[in-house]
Amino acid sequence: MSSVSQHRGKGDPADTSQGKSGDGLSGESQTAADQSTDAPTEDELFDVLSNRRRRYAAHALKSEDGAMDLGDVAEQVAAWEYGVDVEQVSYEERKRVYTALQQSHLPMMDEAGVVDFDKNRGTVEPTPSLDDVEVYMDIVQGREIPWSVYYLGLSGVAVSLMAGVWVGAWPFAVLSDVAWGVAVTAMFAVSAVAHTYFARGQRIGETDEPPELKG
Repeated sequence: MSSVSQHRGKGDPADTSQGKSGDGLSGESQTAADQSTDAPTEDELFDVLSNRRRRYAAHALKSEDGAMDLGDVAEQVAAWEYGVDVEQVSYEERKRVYTALQQSHLPMMDEAGVVDFDKNRGTVEPTPSLDDVEVYMDIVQGREIPWSVYYLGLSGVAVSLMAGVWVGAWPFAVLSDVAWGVAVTAMFAVSAVAHTYFARGQRIGETDEPPELKG
């Protein structure tokens, strides 16, 4: 017994198991902890997607659903930025976008954990964190009224309408309280259906081109 213990080396399975138990985490627990650490925060996601060029890059990657050459990403982003087909992107336009993506945007997205950017190989691939993101254009200042503002206004209309029904003012007294209640409920239901329909088209990677280019 003693001779065996004296000749046991560093690579002995017993020593290995002791090392594993000493860190306080099993293999599965360690993997879960690493994934939790690598997951981007909401602030990081907002910072990444607050820039149009990074949104375009994210859209291209999610649409492709796999690794892409940096040159292909740059070409597609440039096409969207300049409003032309990919075949019509000039060398200077492509180079300008390529340089910005390589030196600034993709390293930031890689650091946030939404892409895996291999600068040496010139490839970029979306991570599960980016695949799980469902970003609506409410975070981007656009030409349309945000849904949050729309629902706030709708609530104001509903409150005013029900107040008129409560005091019995004309023409609210023409219909019963139940009828007005059904009307208000239907108003919110129709709005919710419309919101769901349009929101699906606003998700990054769900359409052929970025949502902000539509219309």
